[in-house]
Amino acid sequence: MDEYDVVVVGAGPAGSAAALAARRAGASVLLLDRADFPRDKACGDGIAAHTLDVLAELGVPDAVAGFAPVPALRLVAPGGVECARPLPRAAYTVPRRVFDARLVVAAVAAGAQLRRHTVRRIEARDDRVVIDGVLSARAVVGADGAGSTVRRALGHPNNPDGHLAIAIRGYAPAAAGPVEQQIVTSGAEWPAYAWSFPIGDGRANVGYGEVLRGFPVSRTRLLDGLHALLPGVATGTATDLRAHHLPLSTRRPPPGRGRIVLAGDALSLVNPFTGEGIFYAVLSGALAGTVTAGTPHRAAARYADLLRRRLGRHLRHSSAVARLARYRRVVDAAVRAAGEDERVFRVMVELGLGDGVLDLRTARRIGGGLAAHG
Repeated sequence: MDEYDVVVVGAGPAGSAAALAARRAGASVLLLDRADFPRDKACGDGIAAHTLDVLAELGVPDAVAGFAPVPALRLVAPGGVECARPLPRAAYTVPRRVFDARLVVAAVAAGAQLRRHTVRRIEARDDRVVIDGVLSARAVVGADGAGSTVRRALGHPNNPDGHLAIAIRGYAPAAAGPVEQQIVTSGAEWPAYAWSFPIGDGRANVGYGEVLRGFPVSRTRLLDGLHALLPGVATGTATDLRAHHLPLSTRRPPPGRGRIVLAGDALSLVNPFTGEGIFYAVLSGALAGTVTAGTPHRAAARYADLLRRRLGRHLRHSSAVARLARYRRVVDAAVRAAGEDERVFRVMVELGLGDGVLDLRTARRIGGGLAAHG
């Protein structure tokens, strides 16, 4: 039986970050994935500056090299109110086929072993974790996405409707005009929105998603939503259309048990306000890799504590904001306030793309807008 200090299941951003952190702590690391890299992953491809901060700390300063910065964000509320402002720090759009492969290469360069393997069975013992009867680890990081095998092995089901979104993503010619991220929300099917994130090579990542509410959502419905909110994306011009689920952070399982921890989408770490998940993925992966390498016998307890300290307040605030945002008038008021007040805009960006919280001043500005336009 092959033995390692840490086995990471899933080599996406969360898994690669975990492998990098564990290697920096001196652990032997095996990184498993069922696919060969580079591989595509349905996603909005947006990379916020917060993600790059974590990766730089892990020794990966060039994850977006060669891609043009996207300096601005345009928000369109369900009622049609618009706000367009420069981002506090530029974002990037990097296809996951490129971005994820770069992180895998970095993890391997740091000393992690990469193996193609589909994990089917996990057995937790007192002193180790056995995978499929052939691999042994002092600790395991489950970073295997929305349908996580590791999560199921811990006895936790997938997120239910109301805490799970579905989206479709494709690539289309970038719209003429300012270089900016666009998020256009739907008045008819709220909570739902479409996005267009320019890559810098003449294309944009475009997509549409909505929160599941107890009835099936067809591919046709998703495409209709995309074309309704982004009329510039003509039918038939988008390529590589793929749908995917987003397990929202409003319903997270326990972060682990014993020597096994979960990171990224496997832990339902997707921002319920924006659908952003890569920052959460690399941050949670880095924390998971650190604790599994350093204290494998009590990895879950230490990891839960680190997550609570690092993201607990933000996750509470983002969940509260997501509940309020179920009311379209609140979103209209928030976008209007962001257009009128740069500080409000910055708070909303930090809540949606990073680890920010809702301050009293911003809440008052949004509440005042509700009262004035009620």
